[in-house]
Amino acid sequence: MNSEQFTKQRILDEATKLVHLKGFRATSLQELLAAVGITKGSLYYYFPGKDDLGLAVLERAKKRFLATLDELLAAPTPAQSLEQFFDFVLNKHRSERFAGGCLFGNTALEMSDVNSRFAESVAELFQEWIGRLAKVIRAGQAAGQFRADIPAEDLAEVIVSTIEGGSCRRDFKRMNAR
Repeated sequence: MNSEQFTKQRILDEATKLVHLKGFRATSLQELLAAVGITKGSLYYYFPGKDDLGLAVLERAKKRFLATLDELLAAPTPAQSLEQFFDFVLNKHRSERFAGGCLFGNTALEMSDVNSRFAESVAELFQEWIGRLAKVIRAGQAAGQFRADIPAEDLAEVIVSTIEGGSCRRDFKRMNAR
């Protein structure tokens, strides 16, 4: 990794920490600059504006989360896949002492009225997440591991909604309609 890539990664790492704990709007550029040890000009070299930085944080977090989700859901059986996923979620929250919440859910609540690009990015993530869980649930229903009287997509949405504390499909459809 060259020095430019390293600096960009440090910016994204520090911005992710700050945004996760404080929120996007409450995170000041001055805090970020101090945390990374760069000037404002250096920051703008990598990200033309604060929204661009926020979207880059979100996109990187989405890629990482979906890669982790794919690993968790690749267990030998659908039941084991969901068990691994639930264990991961619980352990992650415990390790963070249940602080900060979810970067995606928090960003949706904070930024969806301000910048539609944030809402679209989060909505895409939640649809991917629901879709991947639904695929595992369908396989589990076909194998007789899960009840089959409720559509897999609905069960997946309930799982994500329970973790996030809302109704994903309806909330994100409404956000995208703005």
